[in-house]
This record gives sequence, structure tokens and C-alpha cells, in this order.
Amino acid sequence: MNIDYNILNGKKHIHFIGIGGSGMYPLAQILFKKGYFLTGSDNNTGDTLDAVKKMGIEVFLGHDEKNIEGADLIVHSAAIMKDNPELLAAEKNGIPTIERSILLGIVTSWYKNAVCVCGTHGKTTTSSMITQIYLEAGRDPTTVIGGKLKLIGGSGRVGKGEDMVCEACEYVDTFLKLSPDVAVLLNIDSDHLEYFKTLDNLKASFRKFCDMATDFVVYNGDDEDSVSALSGIDKKTVTFGLKNTNDYYAENISSQVQLESHSLVTSFDLYSKGQMLGTISLSIPGKHNVFNALAAAATALETGILFKDIKKALLEFKSADRRFDVLGIVNGVTIADDYAHHPTELEATLKAATSLGFKNVWAVFQPFTFSRTAMLLDDFARVLKIADKVVLTPIMGSREINTFGIDSKDLQNKLEGSVLLNTFEDVASFIKENAKDGDLVITLGCGDIYKAAKLMLK
Repeated sequence: MNIDYNILNGKKHIHFIGIGGSGMYPLAQILFKKGYFLTGSDNNTGDTLDAVKKMGIEVFLGHDEKNIEGADLIVHSAAIMKDNPELLAAEKNGIPTIERSILLGIVTSWYKNAVCVCGTHGKTTTSSMITQIYLEAGRDPTTVIGGKLKLIGGSGRVGKGEDMVCEACEYVDTFLKLSPDVAVLLNIDSDHLEYFKTLDNLKASFRKFCDMATDFVVYNGDDEDSVSALSGIDKKTVTFGLKNTNDYYAENISSQVQLESHSLVTSFDLYSKGQMLGTISLSIPGKHNVFNALAAAATALETGILFKDIKKALLEFKSADRRFDVLGIVNGVTIADDYAHHPTELEATLKAATSLGFKNVWAVFQPFTFSRTAMLLDDFARVLKIADKVVLTPIMGSREINTFGIDSKDLQNKLEGSVLLNTFEDVASFIKENAKDGDLVITLGCGDIYKAAKLMLK
């Protein structure tokens, strides 16, 4: 993929369209610290935009061609439409523009140890874990992740070290614009098939990305599709999983339920080539998080981090924002929120939830994209049955037009006793009337379903 790595040369004033986005904010932080003069615009207010303003960056609310005056480079996210007035003004005035993912690729090339985490599930959690481990070890990394990590107060930070940790998203092959030194592959699952068409195409893209790593590849040795995708790759490889044939593996996994705090401590012994390195304890539930922790620990150990720092960081890790995020307890009802939006993720989250000792687990699910809902409808129905109660909302179409003739009613018909409600206000009212003391209500989806959870708290 041809990228002009010199596009920033000679540039002084850079304007960000959509600067309040979680993916844009960390890049603005990095360029601001590098000494560039930045301005930005966004349609929506929020915590991230407030953080941008506190940095001293001038932000315009709304998009207008006047906003880009004086800029000699425009950065925009993929969500910005081609008819955006600022993009049109840039084209009219001959100002170069660059998409956010390309800028991220350029930034990754600046670091000697760019750790890029890819995979269908777990990218944000694992990237956050690696960041926390590096910070515990005093490595001062630069970080770009897809969710908010409480430890750093946002979705990114600028460090002074040679380490960079970032998510590598496979959607429309975005990750092929990055420059990874270490590629971490968590798993491969059928997703984004509206773009990739087949699982084989998806696997080929993951292999292409891992083949770009300059140092080594860390991958899930228990995941058949990851193993076959990387078969015969001409790279140093490091594997993790539960099988003792992996380079790093977990044994003696145990979970201790703490009913008084509705929390679950998961512990496991970490082995490397038959030698026990020590016991790791996590303050977040679920077998899927054992895999995430194994990936983070393997990556950290292979990049020179001591086990004691890994152990301490993982014990203190409290998950990224919207990853089994307990928001509060009201009248004995625990309200949580999770980003899970694919059947595999929903299954992992709901299995963890039902192991915590609650009387009933309520799954409040907002399907995301018509294509995914249509293609995986039966799988969604199968995993949502893990919950005791299911509440559905309309599908959030995002970037898609509903050419599939799919509706949340189709999912409801496969879930006996489930309820479909049209607004978040209706959802919150229904939960308030029906959830009982000792229940867990967890909102699920990568859209804006978290707003329903916040309404429940009110």
C-alpha cells in the first residue's frame, strides 16, 4: 500500500475534521506534542472534545469552510462524508488531505517497538493490558486504542519511550496501512464479510498484516483459523493458548466469585516451554480474558518486560471502557455495559455474567449493522439464550442501507419471551419495572446502547 511518509514534512498547521472521535484524539495528542499547530472541528460535544480543548487546541463546533483557513494539511476520519464543506474547501484550495488510518500508519513508523494488536475479538482489552504492563515497567509508551482506558483517562497517551501500542483494525483492510514491529493476532472469526466476502479472504488479510511485522508475530495457537492463516509464515512466531504445545500457556485456571461485590477474580498459572513463571490474577471475568492476558503477557515478556511487572499490572487492570463496565447498583440491581456486538463476544460476556451469582441476567442488546445481523441471525439467537431475560432494540444500521430486509423482530421471533422496544427511554422504563433486587442488567452492542444503561441509572 503506497503511503507518502513525508506528507508531514514542512507542514505547520494541521486541521482535524472530527477531532472529537476516539481514534482522532490520540493522533491529535501525538502531533500536538510533536510541535504542530492544530485546529479541529466536530459536530458533537463530549468528554473527548473537552479534553482536546484543555490541550489548548482551538475547536470549531460544526463544519464550515472557514474552519480550515491557514491549514496546510487536513486530517479526517473515515466517517467524514465526501461532501463535507471543509473537505470540499480543501480540494478547492489545493490543501492536501489525509485519512486518519494513513496518519496512524505514519505515526507507527516513528517508533522502534510498535506493537499492533489485531484480531476479531479482544483488541481493545489486550491493547489496554499491554499499555498498563508497559507503564508498570516504566517504559512510557505511546498508545492508540479503540476505547477509554481508565488508567490513562482516555483512548490514547503520548509517551517519551520507543514503544507504541495500538489497535490494528481489519475493517476494510485498515490495518494494512500500519507499520508493525510486533503483530499480535488474537483470533480470527467471521466478521465484516460484507467487505471480505469469505472467511478465506479475511484470513488472507490477517496473514498479510502479520507478514508486515519487522520483529515477530504473537498469535493464538489454540485458534484454528489463526494457525492456518499463518501456516508457513517466514517470521519469528510466538504462540499462546491453553494447550501446552504453545510457547506460553495457562494451567490451573480458577474463578472465585465475590458475591458481596459481584466481582470475579480469575487466576491461572503461566507457563513457558514447560516452566512455570508464576500465577496471574485478573480482576475481570471470563475465559476470553485469560486469552487476552496470555497475549499481553507473551508480548510483554518477548519485549523485555519482567514477570513481576506483568503480574502486578494485570492484577490492577480494571478493563477498558465498555468492557464489562459496572456502572452502578440501583435498588439492588447491578447495571453494566459491554461493547460485545458479535455472537462470539456476546457468548463470552454472557457466560461470564451468568457465572457471577446474580438471580437473573438481563441482556439488553442493540444489533449493529444490517449485514452482520442478517448473516449471523441464528448465532445471535443461540448465544442470547444464555441470558435469563432478553430485551432488544432496533438495529443500528450505521454506515449501511437495509438491503437485507432484516429487522430486530426477526431476532425476537427466535427468542421466546424476549421483548423488543423502540426507544432507550422505553428500555429504561421496562427494566425499572421488571428487574429485581439481585439481578444484573447488561447493555450490549457497539452502537449507542450505553445511553440506555445511563438512563437506567437515572
